[in-house]
Amino acid sequence: MASLFGTNDESLAIETRQEQGATIVAARGEVNVFSSTALRDTLRRATAAQPRLLILDLSGTVYIDSSGVATIVEALQAVRAYQGKLVLAGVRPQVRGTFEIVRLDRIFVMVDSVGEALAS
Repeated sequence: MASLFGTNDESLAIETRQEQGATIVAARGEVNVFSSTALRDTLRRATAAQPRLLILDLSGTVYIDSSGVATIVEALQAVRAYQGKLVLAGVRPQVRGTFEIVRLDRIFVMVDSVGEALAS
């Protein structure tokens, strides 16, 4: 479970690791207009490797704005282009609400935990 790459700014910490053949990107803090670029860069690097399963662990994400949602939509499009699977894990209610407002909760696979995502 070694970290491949990560970032840490004042509002967001991102860690990437491999587990059971999946790539897991964990975002902790706020994904906003200032920090979404770091998440976008990390997700682009992750999708460039074309993992069969990409898990975005949002259990530590306390806030996400429209730029963060757009970043995740971009990752979904990249994963679908190579026929992989993107799963959002541990989405907190306040973050899930942002996805629900724009009806993206119907597009994304959301599960309670990374463990559940790995079993999918």
